[in-house]
Amino acid sequence: MTFKEKLAHQHPVLGTFLKTPSPIICEVMGRAGLDVICLDTEHAPFGRRDLDLCLMALRYLSIPSIVRIPTLSSEHILNALDCGATGVLVPHVITREDAQRAVDLAHYGRGRGYAGSSRSADYMGRSMAEQLNSAHKETCVIAQIEDADALDHLDDLFKTEMVDAFFIGRADLTVSLGYSDPNEPAVVDTVAEICRKGRAAGRTIGMFTGRTDEIATWCELGASLFLMSSDHAMLLKGAQSLNDAVRPQLVTR
Repeated sequence: MTFKEKLAHQHPVLGTFLKTPSPIICEVMGRAGLDVICLDTEHAPFGRRDLDLCLMALRYLSIPSIVRIPTLSSEHILNALDCGATGVLVPHVITREDAQRAVDLAHYGRGRGYAGSSRSADYMGRSMAEQLNSAHKETCVIAQIEDADALDHLDDLFKTEMVDAFFIGRADLTVSLGYSDPNEPAVVDTVAEICRKGRAAGRTIGMFTGRTDEIATWCELGASLFLMSSDHAMLLKGAQSLNDAVRPQLVTR
């Protein structure tokens, strides 16, 4: 089952954000058994060459890759997909027009420019027909809902065809709603409402949460895609655990 098919069938999907622009970190994380790695070019210092090398490493390991682009633009979507990303996570999607534009820019014949010399086309190893068919079957578009303004457009947003999933950006949503704690009851209620409306519309819903004890609840409400934690968080947690375990045993001479 392809990553796109998993999303379409609302098969449980677990991934993480990668914020270190390093193909070595991609190679290490790609061996963890996760379903997908999301390269966060919105909030981390990825240059075009960094992104290219990271996607090369993930493709080598046959790990699906999503790029969270900085903004909804042709340049960012085209570069991510040509470099070989499985799909894009588009931030700050507020209206159906935003979602439709993301879809169009990610698909050939609708707005995505064609180049047979890209990694995605196996460096001219595929015919045009083969590349068009492959991209149609595999390219994923995930729209991120993270603004209070988007809440008034949910019904229209969920009608957008060819969006593979809608991803709730809980941190930005928290700030947009005027709070500073993602666990604020009003924030949790809003996330739950998005899940309920998405499920009623038959759409695939994803989210970030920092709490593993919430997963079963969100699954019951219809969420199936979870991007949790990040390489930075895991490095920090591992280093802190080592320090906490060993520090008390060190003897000062």
